[in-house]
Amino acid sequence: MMTLREKVGLLFSIRPGALDSRFDPAELEYGIRPGAVRVTDAMCSTYADYPCGGFTLFHKNMVDPDQFLALTHDLHALGNVMIAIGEEGGHIARLANHPAFSVPAFPPMETIARSSDPEKAYEVGKTIGGYLKEYGVDINYAPVADVNTNPENPIIGSRAFGSDPGKAAVFVRRCLEGLHEAGCLGCLKHFPGHGDTKTDSHTGYAESTKTWEELLECEMLPFCEGIRAGADLIMTAHIALPNVTGSDVPSTLSRMILTEKLRGELGFDGVIITDALAMAAVADNYDSAEAAVRSIEAGADIVLMPLHYREAFDGVVRAVEEGRLSEARIDASAARVLNLRERKSRLNHI
Repeated sequence: MMTLREKVGLLFSIRPGALDSRFDPAELEYGIRPGAVRVTDAMCSTYADYPCGGFTLFHKNMVDPDQFLALTHDLHALGNVMIAIGEEGGHIARLANHPAFSVPAFPPMETIARSSDPEKAYEVGKTIGGYLKEYGVDINYAPVADVNTNPENPIIGSRAFGSDPGKAAVFVRRCLEGLHEAGCLGCLKHFPGHGDTKTDSHTGYAESTKTWEELLECEMLPFCEGIRAGADLIMTAHIALPNVTGSDVPSTLSRMILTEKLRGELGFDGVIITDALAMAAVADNYDSAEAAVRSIEAGADIVLMPLHYREAFDGVVRAVEEGRLSEARIDASAARVLNLRERKSRLNHI
């Protein structure tokens, strides 16, 4: 039987450097310091006290193929963890854009969609999924399921499969199916759609003024198609929907958006993962512990990269001990994360 701390740990995916006390969390998050490129004894010691369910890797964790393979091997050896990376294609492709790695590079997904051939999206998914699997990566934070409807949007742009929601839906499905064919889990992002915002939630408050009915006609189409195609994870967006929720709370922290809409209305039964909680739209308004607890209250299963991991971990444990979160709520998310591992194991045998 798992202890409470072990179950809480399953609910976090962190940067490897979050286990190393030599790294200042803010410097680690905002690129002032290099990332961890190997697993140290100190990191193993911290992991024993603060276990996690997964690690999210970036360009700063890569030196060359041999080093990266050793890193993913040693991270897996810490425990039954899952390793994730954002490898969308275009400028968000940590391996393909690293000079030491000789893997296929793809143009932005907007360019792929211009071909009007969804099989090109399948090729992207299958190729990227294949090389990620070879390097020990379990989850790709892709495909982008946003619809790029706002020309002033500073963060999505060419990362999306264009501005036509119906067309984007078909391309999202085929990209996800390609990832699965290669034995890699996929993650639709950024729910409920970051494509109609004028600001970037990395740097501050972002919102969409659409109603839920308007979202159903546009932003939800690729997500619903991805859910029908067997989406493994869906990543939340830190965007407020004042005309849906009646508040300026980011969707990541909204029970209405994650539990009532995504799980209840859209029927998603996979893993809900937050976008990074160190992003300003959340971190400027909530400390790491409060943000983690609120996201779990809202319905998230995996808390991604809180600014202060140990504070967030302790905050969730304390919330259970004090009755704010029930242990049954933790158990439900832990079970989904464990099911995700089983799903990855089945994909490996395709």
